[in-house]
Amino acid sequence: MTVSVRSTRIATMLAVNTFKQTCVNQAKYLHIYRNLLRKVSFKLSDIGEGIKEVTVKEWYVKEGDKVSQFDNICEVQSDKASVTITSRYDGVISKLYYNVDDTALVGKPLIDVEVEGSEHIEKKSEEESLREIEVSSRSDITANSLCIPSVRRLAKEHSIDLNKVQGTGKNGRILKEDILKFLGGSIDNTELIDQREKVKCESTEGDNIEVIKGFQKSMINTMTEALKIPHFVYGDEIKITEVSKLRNILKNKHDRQISSLPFFVKAISNSLKKYPIVNSSVDKKVENIIYHKAHNIGIAMDTSVGLAVPVIKNVQALSVMEIFLEIQRLIKNGRDGKFSLADISNGTFTLSNIGSIGGTHTKPVILPPQVAIMAIGKSQNLPRFDENNHLVSEEIVTVSVSGDHRIIDGATMARFVVDVKKQLENPYLLFLKI
Repeated sequence: MTVSVRSTRIATMLAVNTFKQTCVNQAKYLHIYRNLLRKVSFKLSDIGEGIKEVTVKEWYVKEGDKVSQFDNICEVQSDKASVTITSRYDGVISKLYYNVDDTALVGKPLIDVEVEGSEHIEKKSEEESLREIEVSSRSDITANSLCIPSVRRLAKEHSIDLNKVQGTGKNGRILKEDILKFLGGSIDNTELIDQREKVKCESTEGDNIEVIKGFQKSMINTMTEALKIPHFVYGDEIKITEVSKLRNILKNKHDRQISSLPFFVKAISNSLKKYPIVNSSVDKKVENIIYHKAHNIGIAMDTSVGLAVPVIKNVQALSVMEIFLEIQRLIKNGRDGKFSLADISNGTFTLSNIGSIGGTHTKPVILPPQVAIMAIGKSQNLPRFDENNHLVSEEIVTVSVSGDHRIIDGATMARFVVDVKKQLENPYLLFLKI
């Protein structure tokens, strides 16, 4: 009995010692494993089109989540497009730097990821980040982009170079206090400015203030540049009676309700072949004219995120039905607020359908660096005389075309519009690739 008890005690002690050693080994393993983890700062890389900042619209991950390469991290909205950011690493999310609706800057950390590996991975990630933000690093984020208009105005009034001012706001933004400090003053010495701002606040009490962002911000920048273009406007009316008949034929054949817009797009493309100057653009210094082979026709749309101009690419190679399907795709993306950068870039000519909201005439504004834009009015059944001098009812639309008078003369624009008109008034012979 004594031997049996002693054996049991020995076995128990051996089991306890084994368990202790296992715990020690596991602790060592965990310590070593943690040391092998490396925190990598995943920086927001340059997404093109000169974009310096974006708004975080949605996170697809949270802190503590495991991610793999190419997993969706978040969706960001620039002033031009919506972009989904994907992971470059396998690891665990340890930190999110922004909340939804925060502004994220290109070249700054977006998330931190704990990844397995040695210093080689950390060095590699740093090299990748440096390569990806090379464009941003060369041009850098200017001080002008890191302050609000009132601060820029104050700096301009005192002839201050904002690049020399150290910003103390969020993400290095330059505040009014930073300008005053740079001038050698203080907040106490600016009572006059404070009083003016106080009066403004009192007089506008109850007013709503909305930050300009997204497509509206992009449109403001574009329209400001458009003011530099000397516009001229040419107008005409086009009979689309035959187009409407053809639309009905296509409706019966394809069981789809096709508007007249795809016909206009195709007719414009055909005319651009004859008058390539209308499909050109100018460089920033206005020293060269660039003739574009591709007919990338933008369609101005009123979307859920504001006015946008998505682009139908390579219209010269598309049929009317293919143009219709592409317009439907872009309309859906606009309704969902999901335009990609490719959807809204590289347009060479723009078409605005003001008729869809009941408009008739307008003076359309050119979208630089393009040199022309056409607006289509609403269709109306109006009395007209035919070739036999008989009074008939015709379906009429008016078109208003603006041209850059530095590049296009009035006669060329008139010939271009007349060519479009001839096609639309006799579509059976000209729309052969339906």
